[in-house]
Amino acid sequence: MSTVSGSDSTRPPASGVRLTYDDFVQFPEDGKRHELIDGEHYVTAAPNTRHQRVVTRLTGLLWSFLQRHRLGEVFVAPFDVVFSDTDVVEPDLLFISPARAADTLTDANMRGAPDLVVEVGSPSTRKVDETTKRRLYERHGVGEYWVADPELDEIKVYRRAGDRFERVALLSAEQGDVLTSPLFPGLELPLTDVFAE
Repeated sequence: MSTVSGSDSTRPPASGVRLTYDDFVQFPEDGKRHELIDGEHYVTAAPNTRHQRVVTRLTGLLWSFLQRHRLGEVFVAPFDVVFSDTDVVEPDLLFISPARAADTLTDANMRGAPDLVVEVGSPSTRKVDETTKRRLYERHGVGEYWVADPELDEIKVYRRAGDRFERVALLSAEQGDVLTSPLFPGLELPLTDVFAE
């Protein structure tokens, strides 16, 4: 998966004008991921096969667990998460509890912070995922953020501590690590399953 910045026609003008959700809904349905962060247009190419396998496995493992335990729902991209008029993203995967869903889930999108956001990255998206998006999710109240790296078979786990994220784990399939979270009591996700070929 590679990241390309928006073209000149989609980037905010140098005058400081920022794009809004009204602009966002006009973007083409071209198979790419379009997002706004602080009014700046980010475009990511369609994901590769490895990325899709990891997203599908994580979604399936979480979905199966949630079917048994009824703790909430998972959604996958494309699904708009509208934090503000100038912050609109489409995380690879998100989890929302019934309590949050009642306040944020609409027929068209989510307007507010999910309990969990998962981004499956690549070398070209690493900086955006681990800095720009991490700060965005932190600022808007996401409870937990997982950054999965399919090249290294690793997942970094960031968890809210007050008004900030704290990195609580760096897990590796090679080390046989198992992902757990207080959001999903009793769930154990072996990284060897998440990153299986």
